[in-house]
Amino acid sequence: MADGRIRVGIVGANPDRGWAARAHIPALRALPDYEITAVGTTRTASARAAADRFGVPHAFTDAAELAAHPDVDLVAITVKVPAHDALIRAALDAGKHVYCEWPLALTTAEAEDLLRLAHGTGVRHAVGLQARFSPAVRYARDLVADGYVGRVTSVNVYAARGKGAGGEIPDFAAYTLDPSNGAGTLEVGAGHTLDALEYLAGDIAALSAELAVQRTEYRVAGTDDTVAVTSPDQIAVAAVLAGGATASVHVHDAKATAARTRIEIAGTDGDLALVSPGPGAAAGVQIGALALRGSRRHGSPREDLPVPDEYLWVPEPARDVEVLNVAQFYARLADDLRTGGRTVPGFDTGLHVHRLLDAVRLSAATGTRQEVTHP
Repeated sequence: MADGRIRVGIVGANPDRGWAARAHIPALRALPDYEITAVGTTRTASARAAADRFGVPHAFTDAAELAAHPDVDLVAITVKVPAHDALIRAALDAGKHVYCEWPLALTTAEAEDLLRLAHGTGVRHAVGLQARFSPAVRYARDLVADGYVGRVTSVNVYAARGKGAGGEIPDFAAYTLDPSNGAGTLEVGAGHTLDALEYLAGDIAALSAELAVQRTEYRVAGTDDTVAVTSPDQIAVAAVLAGGATASVHVHDAKATAARTRIEIAGTDGDLALVSPGPGAAAGVQIGALALRGSRRHGSPREDLPVPDEYLWVPEPARDVEVLNVAQFYARLADDLRTGGRTVPGFDTGLHVHRLLDAVRLSAATGTRQEVTHP
């Protein structure tokens, strides 16, 4: 690390659009612990344009060269899921720390191999399950742990996104409609949501699930082309948590009106509700802003529970709705790298979520309840 700062190379730093430009780069630039020293894309022109736009000294089209560069300590991978495996391997081969966006890999088998490789290198590995770093989610988790609701008896989750609601989809997002690309509503939306559920209320012990495709075709925006939908846009999960509570989860895309997120945690002594207060709801629990409300008396209305300042630890420039959770993640990752702590989810957590989604798929395919094992 140069001058005490963690030097980051970002793979997938498209200068015109993409999650890196929307979230990772603003987050890193706002945090004094980091310096972006390299960017990489698949084309020379876009790599150089990204370096110029973001004021970064090094531009690459070869991810292995980016990872091997001496000015890079941490490789951030923000590209489409099918490329994750090869890019993570390149970073691990170079002995660099890795932050990979969720989903970790295209398949559970790939995730297993990546975890084994990461353990063998001794570097730090992180997977972008950033809903855990929402200030409201972390505060709600602590309230549950402190007994605000008593013993948790049930959790109800509703996560509706507006993607594709008008019958059109942008060309760059069309690949998400094919399950072979590992980036559909099940993998991304349900993956983030189920991880947040377990983070808040405890591990899922068993589940039953239904999957459906309700919108079978979209028009590619700005064209006359159409694309078939084969990836589920409706995910319904009924689960039992390790502590005995029941959970109901519904995640879906193409909500025509009022796309939103709502997580209700009920207990013997009260309840809590995490709710999306505005248009950020369309992005899901991992991105959208959330407000927290609660009640501890029978028959009393829920009251707003402002999140204490201690749960918001990044500077003002990093508090945009899309940037905040990613910035909070990076802030804790910096602490981990310096202290040896393990506060951010690693590839082991990513592998668990992959296995959880496998249980959802198997239950839906066979119509049977699935037990969920945990490390």
